[in-house]
Amino acid sequence: MKKVFALFVTVVLLSSVFALEAFADNHGSDEAMVRIAHASPDAPAVDVYVNGDAVVEGAAFKDATDYMNLPAGEHEVEIDAADADGEGDPVISSMLTVEAGQAYTVAAVGMLENLDLEVAMDSMEVSDGMTKVRVGHLSPDAPTVDVGLIGGDALFSGASFPAITDYQELDAGTYDLEIRTEDGTQVLDLSGTTLEENTVYSVFAVNTAENLEAWVLTDYTAMPDEMPQTGMGGAQSGMDTMLLAGLGAMLAGVLLAGFAFNRRRSHQS
Repeated sequence: MKKVFALFVTVVLLSSVFALEAFADNHGSDEAMVRIAHASPDAPAVDVYVNGDAVVEGAAFKDATDYMNLPAGEHEVEIDAADADGEGDPVISSMLTVEAGQAYTVAAVGMLENLDLEVAMDSMEVSDGMTKVRVGHLSPDAPTVDVGLIGGDALFSGASFPAITDYQELDAGTYDLEIRTEDGTQVLDLSGTTLEENTVYSVFAVNTAENLEAWVLTDYTAMPDEMPQTGMGGAQSGMDTMLLAGLGAMLAGVLLAGFAFNRRRSHQS
């Protein structure tokens, strides 16, 4: 009887592990990850709709969502003032096409009267021990700028609204950076910028030229256990929760099986 119980437990364990592995392999295989950022300095709080469903409500300037999963393909994105109550046309209505396995930032940019969507593909990988960063010029009235070391070389050159640069991989550490015009005039001091290892960042220059500021978003962090964390953890946290729930159900099944076996054995004796 003990052999039967041991075999039963083994089957339960293997079945659960295979189910969890299949879930992990298939989860998101036909999906993309998308986050939405409000980068318009004079636009009010907004609601965001994807295919007619509200995904963000009351997002204010410099609010960004966690990454959310969307099926690969084309989607209608609409942005409207949070107090519009569905009356009138949305402020923005645009089609967004996403690819499976990719991550995107969709930013509402420009002043309210010329609001538009800027879409950038995000990186979800970085070499071990390194850091990766890109910059986005999202200030509608600021001139073309460079980003680089104070008194040193530019890391990113010739960024103009609403461009988002490619990523650069750097040694992790603290950098004294600045945003400067092409003639070398500093427009924003970024001294003491710390870039952590195994982390990917987007640094967006936002607001008007008179009030220019840096808005830093974490695109990806590779944790020591190599489990990926995206943004503020929205998409991956859901994955971890499902895996933990599966393990909990597996253990519960084993305990219940053991309890039933012990009851049968006590009745027989």
